[in-house]
Amino acid sequence: MILSRYFTNRKEPIRFTRSRPYKKNDNAHVEQKNWAQARQLLGYERIDNPEVIPLINDLYANEWSLYQNHCCPSMKLKTKLRIGSKYRKTYEEPITPYQRILNSSDIPNDRKLLLQQIHNTLNPFNLKKSIDKKLNAILKLTRLSHL
Repeated sequence: MILSRYFTNRKEPIRFTRSRPYKKNDNAHVEQKNWAQARQLLGYERIDNPEVIPLINDLYANEWSLYQNHCCPSMKLKTKLRIGSKYRKTYEEPITPYQRILNSSDIPNDRKLLLQQIHNTLNPFNLKKSIDKKLNAILKLTRLSHL
C-alpha cells in the first residue's frame, strides 16, 4: 500500500499494469524482447543514474538504430506448418531491414532514395566503434552511481 500511494501521489501518476488474464507467460515474451534490444546492448546491470538517460536515448536514436537496420541481417518466418504435435518452420533468406524496405513495393521511391543516401554514408566499423565508445561512457557513469 505504501508503494501504491507513492506512485499515485506524483504529479504524473504511474499506472499499475498487469499481464493479460490467464496468460501467465506474458512476462517471458516481454523479457525476450528486452534481451533483443536493451539487454543485448546494456547488459543486466541496474541503471539508476538519471544522467545516463540522454546518453542511452542518443545511442538508440543514432548509432544503434542505424547499425541494427542497415548492418544486421535477420530472418523472417515464411511458413509454419503443423505436422502432428510439432511445427516445421521455414524462413526467408536473412536480409537487413534496410534491404527489406528496398524490396517492398509499399514504400514510396523518394523514401527509398533517402534511405539509400543514408546507407551509402555508413561504415559498419565506424558505427561499431562509436557504439562502443558511447557504451563505455554509459557504463562508466552507471558504475560511478553505484559507489
